[in-house]
Amino acid sequence: MTGEHPSDGVDDVLAALADPTRRRLLDLLAEQGEVTATTLAAGLPVSRQAVVKHLAVLDAAGLVSGRRVGREVRYEVRSTALNATARRLAALAADWDRRLAIVKRVAEAAERDPDGG
Repeated sequence: MTGEHPSDGVDDVLAALADPTRRRLLDLLAEQGEVTATTLAAGLPVSRQAVVKHLAVLDAAGLVSGRRVGREVRYEVRSTALNATARRLAALAADWDRRLAIVKRVAEAAERDPDGG
């Protein structure tokens, strides 16, 4: 991985996941499936209004989606943005592994031949 990547939502996903309440909301949605903000708030020490605000951030990052059913909005996890972020992080890790392997080879070569010749 060299150079800059075009904006693909990874920054939004990482920013959304930086908050522990939002991570917990994703966990609850993964466990419970499609549920309302009221149901989610019952499992958290925050108000329903706070849950709705957190869900809006998760929605903007592409991590959840809401669909109106009568008077309720039911939310569910969307995996596409999370999968793209996981792929980006895996590629970044592989790039750093490659770079560190080069540093290791250079250091080992210098250790074997301290005079450089």
